[in-house]
Amino acid sequence: MKTTNLLFLTLFTYLLGISNLAAADKDVSVITGTVTDQNEQAVPYANVALIDATSGNLVDGAVSDENGQFLIESTKTVKVKLVVSSIGFTAFESEVFQLEPGLKKDFGQVTVQDEMTGLDEVTVRSSRPEIIIEPDKTTINVEGTVMAEGSNALDVIGRSPGIYVDQDGIINLNGRTGATVMINDRLTYMSATDLANFLRSMPADNIKSIEVINNPSARFDAEGSAGVINIKLKKNTVDGMFGNIQAGALYNGQWLPNTGVALNVKKGKWSTNANLNYNHYGNFNDLEINRNFSLPEGISNFSQDSRITTRNKNLFFNGAANYEINENQNISLNVQASDSHDSDDNSSLTDIITPGVSDISYLDSQNDSKGTGNRIFANLHYDAKLDTLGTKISSDIDFTRMNSDSESLLTNRQWTGDDIAQAMNSKILTLNDMYYNIFTAKVDFVKPVGKGNTIETGVKGSWVKSDNNLNLSKSEEEGPFEPDPSSNSFIYNENVLAAYLSYKGKFSEKLGYQVGLRGEHSDITGNSVTLNQVNNQKYFNLFPSAFLQHKISDNYQIVYNVNRRITRPNYRLLNPFVYYIDPLTTETGNPNLKPQYSNNFEMNHVVKGAYQFTLGYSETEDAFMQVFVQNEEDRTTTTYTDNFDKTRNANFRAIIPVDIKEWWATSNMVQVNYNQYKSQIGDDYLNNSNTSFMIRSQHNLTLPLGFKVEVMGIYLGPQIWGQGEIAGFGWVDAGVTKSIMKDKITLSVNGTDLFRTQVIKADIDFAAIDTNFRQYRSNQGVRFTLKYNFSKGESFRVKSSSGSAEERNRLD
Repeated sequence: MKTTNLLFLTLFTYLLGISNLAAADKDVSVITGTVTDQNEQAVPYANVALIDATSGNLVDGAVSDENGQFLIESTKTVKVKLVVSSIGFTAFESEVFQLEPGLKKDFGQVTVQDEMTGLDEVTVRSSRPEIIIEPDKTTINVEGTVMAEGSNALDVIGRSPGIYVDQDGIINLNGRTGATVMINDRLTYMSATDLANFLRSMPADNIKSIEVINNPSARFDAEGSAGVINIKLKKNTVDGMFGNIQAGALYNGQWLPNTGVALNVKKGKWSTNANLNYNHYGNFNDLEINRNFSLPEGISNFSQDSRITTRNKNLFFNGAANYEINENQNISLNVQASDSHDSDDNSSLTDIITPGVSDISYLDSQNDSKGTGNRIFANLHYDAKLDTLGTKISSDIDFTRMNSDSESLLTNRQWTGDDIAQAMNSKILTLNDMYYNIFTAKVDFVKPVGKGNTIETGVKGSWVKSDNNLNLSKSEEEGPFEPDPSSNSFIYNENVLAAYLSYKGKFSEKLGYQVGLRGEHSDITGNSVTLNQVNNQKYFNLFPSAFLQHKISDNYQIVYNVNRRITRPNYRLLNPFVYYIDPLTTETGNPNLKPQYSNNFEMNHVVKGAYQFTLGYSETEDAFMQVFVQNEEDRTTTTYTDNFDKTRNANFRAIIPVDIKEWWATSNMVQVNYNQYKSQIGDDYLNNSNTSFMIRSQHNLTLPLGFKVEVMGIYLGPQIWGQGEIAGFGWVDAGVTKSIMKDKITLSVNGTDLFRTQVIKADIDFAAIDTNFRQYRSNQGVRFTLKYNFSKGESFRVKSSSGSAEERNRLD
């Protein structure tokens, strides 16, 4: 542990001291301006470059900020031209001018035009920056990549730097769970399970980019301790009609078809878009569990082999309409509706060795479950520009309703030796009905107060009600089902009122800052009707944040972030339910589960706008963790989610792009994590820590005849997770794509886990628990996709609104 602390102290000191090596430039030229589109809307994060007029080489460059403003400083003397480019726009080129120290040149408003995306005008780009490093976030360009053609959104998120998606679809960001997922700046209103299913149903080629925001400002909801992942969808760009139709299938032991259609139409002041996706997701999960119990007579061993067959069918609709009241006001409506049907078949056989008994006992279990779910979401958005200085106001009203019903039948046979005819039979029937209503409303206000200074403020309210009825009944030896006392009815109400204030300014041309404060008041009531237990929680919290950007030179800057965040428990986990996985294993709820709070710090060094070296630290109080408890007497295992006293995470991340050839570009990432878990669990104290690492290398190749190939490999080193230790593992994915008929038709083939190495092995050796397991889901597979593009009309832009909805993230 001393070695680990020394390692991170050394890295911290090294990174903090790099700035001493960079000398401030005394005589510099300053080039400024603001990038806008033809509608005079700011174009954020555009690439702005000074290009040598003679050789065409890059002299200096910058990226426009969120208001479209840019600033380039240089000490060079050369004839140049200013070139501005951004995905979805044609490039702007200025007249040639003389660059020399002391020059002050303001280009004013630089206008870039929307690209024409009629199929006859499409140009395939062989190279494109895959990762754009910005002061407050990292943007991963997905549009045009090979794996996007045949993959889904969840796959692409899992390939992004610093992000790992586990086999349950849970998203981990920088070694921590609890990331908030947004789509087009709108929080997703979904539980972890619903979100994973939705992202699997979304074709990745609908995504333009993914923004990773490790430490969000006060403008964002304080929910989500690990940061924010914002999925940016492609913008509508065709006047008249534009869209695509695609169909494909994945084979991983099951045939899993998917299909979708997207349509965009504009007429006058109306802009509308809609997409409908139908998706099958499924896998085989081969699970081996070995458990040891310490009895007075000796060690009793349970050896269990299971195969879980999962299949989900999802239908998702998303539609939006925008009306431009005038050039300064817009109103829009977004509606989402989904319907899902899932089934899980779990067959397991457990060999039970009891000390002092010569014959082996056997437990054969069959757990068949099926469920349905549907939800509807509506967002009404209004925004207005109040003056020419950039003063803006926006408001959102959201409503969500979700229903989820499931039924499972667990059938068990238990016998000893070869006497299977004398097996004892039992059954457990579980019926689970849940519904949620969520209403939120918010208003945001932005006011520029001088050059480069901005005030942002806003208020938000959310009102949540959920009702969960869990009915259990048991049957012995083919007898009638009798109600079980573990049945429970649980009603949950949550009201949260929030307000924030943020100020963004500059100390100097090289030193910018942003400070903010968010306050949230929560009023929560959990009512277990069956147990006649009411749990009330009322609390008010402040969530400060600060951001400092130090531009040492044109090629080097340091960005500091610090904030405090909260993660509230998923509603279902607060229900004191009992769910039988098999007769030996149960999962229970925890009505006393408290929110977790995290304090986060990050220091990010950006070199030449491409290389990134980041050091981060996070400390979480009352962290959510899955706890395993064994009962030595009846040899059963119970799992539940509890609050750990404290967890710590320190991480170092390096992103290094390398172009091997003109046709061969790579993006490489190395991340080192130090995790520590401390908590009292029953009569025992857990103090577990380790240092783990993740390596990711992605290769993009542009080959002759229009073929594009993408290969990616990931390796995760050994790591800990609460009480458990997980062995290292890795995998390789690859894909190839080819467009024909002037890009009207795209064919792609993608292979996942090519060498079948994504195997999870874990051990728990804590207190009386001695358990290990091995799991492989059918990740090895091949996916075929055929897409047809159609369009008619001229270029236009559809505005997108931003709703409010962090509450839906906790519906699991």
